[in-house]
Amino acid sequence: MRINLTKQEIVNSIYMQIGYSKNIAENLLEDFFDIILNSLKKNDKVKIAKFGTFEVRFKKSRIGRNPKTKEKKIITERKVILFKPSKELKKKINKTYEAKA
Repeated sequence: MRINLTKQEIVNSIYMQIGYSKNIAENLLEDFFDIILNSLKKNDKVKIAKFGTFEVRFKKSRIGRNPKTKEKKIITERKVILFKPSKELKKKINKTYEAKA
């Protein structure tokens, strides 16, 4: 059972499916990631049809606590990336469970 899908495995899959060199496949994947990253940096939503939506949200600073030591610390304000899967993606993921039921 595979635990993680690595970038290199994605590159190999693209290489096998489209037949270009691995270098070109890696460049395609890097360009794809750059497009998403640049859009998120501009606080744009990234919607990929039948996959999902990436969105940047701003979180205010707040007081947090270490559960072991009970020490209080300030968690600084920051941006977080949220991913909301599409209905189609959810259906595909849950299809195996529906077949077993």
